[in-house]
Amino acid sequence: MTRRPSMTSAAILAGALFATGLATPASAQQYRNEIRHSAAPCQGAGPAVWITVAGVSASRGTLRVQLYRGTSADWLESGRWLNRIELPARAGTMQVCMPVPAAGTYAIAIRHDVNGNGGTDLRTDGGGMSNNPSINIFNLGRPSVERTRFSVGREVKPMSIRMRYM
Repeated sequence: MTRRPSMTSAAILAGALFATGLATPASAQQYRNEIRHSAAPCQGAGPAVWITVAGVSASRGTLRVQLYRGTSADWLESGRWLNRIELPARAGTMQVCMPVPAAGTYAIAIRHDVNGNGGTDLRTDGGGMSNNPSINIFNLGRPSVERTRFSVGREVKPMSIRMRYM
């Protein structure tokens, strides 16, 4: 009878971590993580981005904040966001804490769906992006990743994003 080698507990643990995604390197993090808003990641050591969202036009609808990798392959591509937080919009200034998977380069896009219908209504909905790039008819609201990306280490990075409406 041939005996098969047994797996060590370390190998079993490593396999379990890999299967759950806990041992996955930052570059291989999964897309489309919908998370609840919590200020807790911004009260610790990070990594996270503490966003001050200025100029929210109305206390109705939904504010959607999405974190992307800071690459042209991911920026504003459908389904290529890493984390998404949705919360009720509040007129004026809001604070949002966006955790990031690991130190690296990212970009953030925010959309205010004023009537909460899930679609983009150009006459009422607003948006904003990291680094507050200018948006005009020529870039159709899609500035390049070079104008929106930023680096974050293991800290909590403060950021201000100004909402814009038509």
